[in-house]
Amino acid sequence: MSAIPVLVSRCLLGFACRYDGKAKPSILPLLGEIPEVNWIPVCPEVEGGLPLPRTPCELEPGATAADVLAGKGRVCTKEGRDCTREYCLGAQLALQSAETNGAKFALLKAKSPSCGTRSIYDGTFSRTLIPGRGITAELLAGAGIALFSEDELESFSRTVARALPESD
Repeated sequence: MSAIPVLVSRCLLGFACRYDGKAKPSILPLLGEIPEVNWIPVCPEVEGGLPLPRTPCELEPGATAADVLAGKGRVCTKEGRDCTREYCLGAQLALQSAETNGAKFALLKAKSPSCGTRSIYDGTFSRTLIPGRGITAELLAGAGIALFSEDELESFSRTVARALPESD
């Protein structure tokens, strides 16, 4: 049985790369029985050039990840510092890593302006969530990569298990 390549947000593996420079526990023990996976860890924000710790960012109000990738929106700090270049570069590097490794699945950090798969913060820094994707998630989805967050571990596990080739 060969391993399935899966792009994963580095912070979900317990690495200290979150905006606050801290680590959270790895999600791997929560996955239970999962087929053999070749984890491909990425942190688009760090790989795009943002420091640790870093000031939190959000897509500007009204902008979607598609807008940002098309040059029609920005990712900014609460103080207005434009971090769009770093977010887009990190997204490109994550996509390159997925393509190089043949990943068809990504397990990403929920709500992140990079990795959010279903919802992101609304750009007002009020912790209000809206439907939408982060920059990296949008780019990966556009390349046909199936997206999951740590809030969808059961669905992720089932989907990856179905993708395993039959063993002889």
